[in-house]
Amino acid sequence: MGGPEGRFHFAIDRGGTFTDVFAQCPGGHVRVLKLLSEDPANYADAPTEGIRRILEQEGGMLLPRDRPLDTSRIASIRMGTTVATNALLERRGERVALLVTRGFRDLLHVGTQAREDLFDLAVPMPEMLYEEVLEVDERVVLYRGEPGAGTPVKGRTGDLLEVQQPVDLGALRGKLEGLLSRGIRSLAVVLMHSYTWAQHEQQVGTLARELGFTHVSLSSEAMPMVRIVPRGHTACADAYLTPTIQRYVQGFRCGFQGQLKDVQVLFMRSDGGLAPLDSFSGSRAVLSGPAGGVVGYSATTYRVEGGQPVIGFDMGGTSTDVSRYAGEFEHVFEASTAGVTLQAPQLDINTVAAGGGSRLFFRSGLFVVGPESAGAHPGPACYRKVSTHSPQRPHCAHLPGGPVTVTDANLVLGRLLPASFPCIFGPGEDQPLSPEASRKALEAVATEVNSFLTNGPCPASLLSLEEVAIGFVRVANEAMCRPIRALTQARGHDPSAHVLACFGGAGGQHACAIARALGMDTVHIHRHSGLLSALGLALADVVHEAQEPCSLSYAPETFVQLDQRLSRLEEQCVDALRAQGFPRSQISTESFLHLRYQGTDCALMVSAHQHPATARSPRAGDFGAAFVERYMREFGFIIPERPVVVDDVRVRGTGHSGLCLENVPKAQSGPPRVDKMTQCFFEGGYQETPVYLLGELGYGHKLQGPCLIIDSNSTILVEPGCQAEVTEMGDIRISVGAEAPSVVGAQLDPIHLSVFSHRFMSIAEQMGRILQRTAISTNIKERLDFSCALFGPDGGLVSNAPHIPVHLGAMQETVQFQIQHLGADLHPGDVLLSNHPSAGGSHLPDLTVITPVFWPGQTRPVFYVASRGHHADIGGITPGSMPPHSTTLQQEGAVFLSFKLVQGGVFQEEAVIEALRAPGKIPGCSGTRNLHDNLSDLRAQVAANQKGIQLVGELIGQYGLDVVQAYMGHIQANAELAVRDMLRAFGTSRQARGLPLEVCAEDHMDDGSPIRLRVQINLSKGSAVFDFSGTGPEVFGNLNAPRAITLSALIYCLRCLVGRDIPLNQGCLVPVRVVIPRGSILDPSPEAAVVGGNVLTSQRVVDVILGAFGACAASQGCMNNVTLGNAHMGYYETVAGGAGAGPGWHGRSGVHSHMTNTRITDPEILESRYPVILRRFELRLGSGGRGRFRGGDGVVRELLFREEMLLSVLTERRAFQPYGLLGGEPGARGLNLLIRKDGRTVNLGGKTSVPVYPGDVFCLQTPGGGGFGDPEDPAPPPGSPSQPRAFPKRGSIYEYCRAQEAV
Repeated sequence: MGGPEGRFHFAIDRGGTFTDVFAQCPGGHVRVLKLLSEDPANYADAPTEGIRRILEQEGGMLLPRDRPLDTSRIASIRMGTTVATNALLERRGERVALLVTRGFRDLLHVGTQAREDLFDLAVPMPEMLYEEVLEVDERVVLYRGEPGAGTPVKGRTGDLLEVQQPVDLGALRGKLEGLLSRGIRSLAVVLMHSYTWAQHEQQVGTLARELGFTHVSLSSEAMPMVRIVPRGHTACADAYLTPTIQRYVQGFRCGFQGQLKDVQVLFMRSDGGLAPLDSFSGSRAVLSGPAGGVVGYSATTYRVEGGQPVIGFDMGGTSTDVSRYAGEFEHVFEASTAGVTLQAPQLDINTVAAGGGSRLFFRSGLFVVGPESAGAHPGPACYRKVSTHSPQRPHCAHLPGGPVTVTDANLVLGRLLPASFPCIFGPGEDQPLSPEASRKALEAVATEVNSFLTNGPCPASLLSLEEVAIGFVRVANEAMCRPIRALTQARGHDPSAHVLACFGGAGGQHACAIARALGMDTVHIHRHSGLLSALGLALADVVHEAQEPCSLSYAPETFVQLDQRLSRLEEQCVDALRAQGFPRSQISTESFLHLRYQGTDCALMVSAHQHPATARSPRAGDFGAAFVERYMREFGFIIPERPVVVDDVRVRGTGHSGLCLENVPKAQSGPPRVDKMTQCFFEGGYQETPVYLLGELGYGHKLQGPCLIIDSNSTILVEPGCQAEVTEMGDIRISVGAEAPSVVGAQLDPIHLSVFSHRFMSIAEQMGRILQRTAISTNIKERLDFSCALFGPDGGLVSNAPHIPVHLGAMQETVQFQIQHLGADLHPGDVLLSNHPSAGGSHLPDLTVITPVFWPGQTRPVFYVASRGHHADIGGITPGSMPPHSTTLQQEGAVFLSFKLVQGGVFQEEAVIEALRAPGKIPGCSGTRNLHDNLSDLRAQVAANQKGIQLVGELIGQYGLDVVQAYMGHIQANAELAVRDMLRAFGTSRQARGLPLEVCAEDHMDDGSPIRLRVQINLSKGSAVFDFSGTGPEVFGNLNAPRAITLSALIYCLRCLVGRDIPLNQGCLVPVRVVIPRGSILDPSPEAAVVGGNVLTSQRVVDVILGAFGACAASQGCMNNVTLGNAHMGYYETVAGGAGAGPGWHGRSGVHSHMTNTRITDPEILESRYPVILRRFELRLGSGGRGRFRGGDGVVRELLFREEMLLSVLTERRAFQPYGLLGGEPGARGLNLLIRKDGRTVNLGGKTSVPVYPGDVFCLQTPGGGGFGDPEDPAPPPGSPSQPRAFPKRGSIYEYCRAQEAV
């Protein structure tokens, strides 16, 4: 940010609440300013007003607000803005129409088909950005040389393509004119395979511009990467947001003479680079604001701390962002914001909490922080803004102000001083923060806490208001530590090896505690930490990126082509930066290849800047060595025999424009001046705490904790045992000391219960990270089809992650079976393997590895850890071990009842190989078809268990065995309490309406087998009997569901009925007695086939339970399992349908429901890897049941086969419709049709395997959801019930969790 002397350089971060202005003035000194982003009574635009004030103050002359500012003294303006983010969150963008290949009108609505929240029956989903859809008659497919195929054309990836249907521009013209007549001026054009063949999109774009559309976003230009769904969302976001940004920019320019014609104006993009106005588009602007903070600490903390890796911790009023920097920016190339998946380079900034505005709750004995947020309005209780609705505190509705939050807790503890805040609060926005309002709001919660402590299951001494407040702060800190551990450990890094760079207005109050909990010994807080995003803009470089798709192998014969492509992209970047005025000497470029092992989806964008070229690499660098090194670090192994594929070629050009910061504070010889003394509450009580003003501190000053350091933008808490010092640059470096030991007893303490809840979940999550990193199969590494769990000494589930519905509670049955089966035959060094349905298994491909954990002085295991992973093949009659027509368990693959996988510390490789090959001895069956992956994944499961043992060992080392085991019991009791509360509330509601405390439901499988349920509620105990007597007998087929499946379905339903987050463990089932008749379809004989029970019968059990409670109408009740295969390929998918409507919501269309949440393969990936063409994938309109609230529609999916193969379908709801409730009509049945090449149409029925041939088409029509309420009742307004406001999650941690729960 250098330039002509005597002129101003401005860097401005326009945030959601405040706008921060950082100015380098003539002569080099710095001015900073913070003002409200919205203040229409005083100014029209905050950045313009900030520039005006500084020019006015520095120039000593009045600059009227109603006149454009003179730009002669302004050299440059750099800006980060949340305009795009806010428009996306609030859905306030441009009116957009989507143009998409015919047959795919609902593709972006269906998306991945996975739902966001597993347990929300209303299935809330974000609105689509487009208003209308036009289907374009055109089609391009991958060329496979079939008889009669046209002349192939070459795409820009190098792939050969066949243009099956050119664009019908004549038909399209009239449709586009119709859009214009309806006032739509912005288009997103998304055509199949346009990432490699863009000509059709370009033709459509040219026509649209000729007709007068003002903005046309082509997906092939927005982001030319394979996968039409995220590319389509990106194009829509671009069309939706770019006009909004352009209007804002034009309005900003109007505030200056000459509309900033001679001023360099740059905007921060999501990737951490600056771009000129004409390159600043909507899809690249979503992280414009937060990106500045990452650049800020990367250019300051990382350099000052000698290159030690840094975790960025940006905690503001409404969100907490976490990121990492270790010498280079960490980018992701696909991430979701506000429900829109964007394919664009963006910094990996993880929004993990709601910041100081996180709301505080006490629920069923548990301290809960967030995810609900108070937002900027009404904000925390201490803001004293009038709150029209406070569902958290109905008995305190007379109190002014918002709900109680983390900010209020810090204020009650004395860690925030009202005098250091401006008087901008209260109804008139002219009052200080109110500690009294915080205390009153928190007292209401403290009353609940103490009532529970007095009357709850374990009476305990009461807590003071301050003890309640510090409890919430501790829980908030632990909740924020979990994602930081995930961010670092997911990539093979140790969190304790990092420095914590803390910024944002609220971060300083939590920095010491966060660092201490993560084992970090240094916190670095920049002297401008309250404005670090603006400072980052000043320090940022101008970036131009060029990227194109590729489909070459990474091999010596392609190196010349790769070098040519990289050179061409490098030239584009250099030319673009030179056009902006950068000399070649200030331009650097970095080349990247997007590499993956063939047959996997784990692609890594790698740079070769630390791996110079060799004789066996491209001239641009040794990308292969860089890929292998990073793959080993992140995943713990490599696959040397597997070819490597290049998906994309990318060059990042950087124009360096550094800013030299002056105003470095001078060294101080005397002691720092104490501004005042105050009282802060810490563990153990109040302590005298000195307060220092940051502006008065200088280099060399050292401050012993506890103390507060305050400036106009933030408050820093230095905790007891920590020491702060002022660095040479005027920043604060805190050396984090060990926490004073505190004694935690085995008696229930609700604060420690909440902390232990997070710790137990963190153990299961970290086990999962190890399993995902070290596994080799696609199912575990990429589809994340696994669960890890921690169990108490009785085998009772304590914590489980992720929450795959069909695994919930099932592993507990497996562990408890092993305890009973083996008795004393469990020894240190043993690891068990099991998958048998009668031993708690779900279906055979789900292999469970269990490790008993011994402790010195204990003769029996003190706890257990286990991991369950879905193995792609374990033998049986069909590849994939999911046969649609199996009749015995042996036909489904290898069986393990109680197998010692490791004995005395030795992996029993020969024995497990023999067992995996054993099905091959049965006529018509095969042993495992993928032994190498089986063994690798089993070793990964053992390693994951070992990580769990280590983490629980550390927990026992910190607290003692008796305390850890006691809290295992307490956390189970907490889940029990939540379920009892729900059952009492349900029974009380029925009693109040004069209804009996017994409810019944019945539904049928398509073969007529009944599933019957009678639920008897005991109101006084808050318990229930779930009696499945009358359910049909075991069937000759594979729809039999092991008992563990029914228990998983029951836990899933109980969690949905509770309606909020609770620990999902053994405690959920304690208030419930489950009666399942032996020999029934829900508790079959040990030899019965079960693969269909896992994926189909489980859905019917859920429908029956939810129907008994009247919670919602039936959803599609099926997973629509489709398998394709021949000698050289195999493919399996499950397909979405309609969700059931409920009291207050319409059913969601085209989504997976209940016991599955599997993502579907992107259409372009499907067609590029398998010999099929996806002809249609759209909603099956009208298939949802009518009702006051409509059931969701199913989908229509048509696959055209290009080779001979075997098609297998395993489906339900082809005979019995998904029921409606309270007068709602049922959803439509599903239908499986095979359309032969000669036009003959055959109904395949629900379950079959059939050979198919080139030209045949499989048409899958999935069931709709049932309606709710009488269709003749007045229709309510559209949309789902209002949801509590929560922070918008984003980043790689969020994407990982979404992927885990999409199984």
